[in-house]
Amino acid sequence: MIHIRNAHEGETAVLASIGLRSWQKAMSAIGGTGELLESASEAFENFTRNLWLTISVIELNGEAVGWAAREALDEAISDFWIDPDFVRRGLGTALLARIEADVRGQGLEKVSLQSHAGNTDAIAFFRARGYEIRWLSIVYSPKLDSDVPTVGLSKSLVDDSDGAYGPGI
Repeated sequence: MIHIRNAHEGETAVLASIGLRSWQKAMSAIGGTGELLESASEAFENFTRNLWLTISVIELNGEAVGWAAREALDEAISDFWIDPDFVRRGLGTALLARIEADVRGQGLEKVSLQSHAGNTDAIAFFRARGYEIRWLSIVYSPKLDSDVPTVGLSKSLVDDSDGAYGPGI
């Protein structure tokens, strides 16, 4: 059974492990993870320890298998990680739907996120759920202490259609 809840203080080890394993899988196609592994591990530990109040956790049969965060509690998803052993089971879709509902509940009109430009699985996942690529850039990642080719994606949470045919009619 799938359950989504707020993170608890003291879950650093399990959440950091999920994040790091997911990050390693995402970065494997890009390479260079060996040099960044220690920095990434520290970043996940620090983030999940210090910002646990911003994290939503998805469980499958009582086991944490993924998490997402909105670091500033605004429309931006700062982290979205599903344990590689649990992908393609609808968990990411369920977690994303919850995050979108939370954002909508705050009265915000869109959701946005950034991803490594080479993370084709993540980009395809979000695009299949209505997200559009808005920009491509090189962004410095303080968490990784490295420049990262990055895409920005967003999705409108409001229905802009007025029922008329064609744009602007």
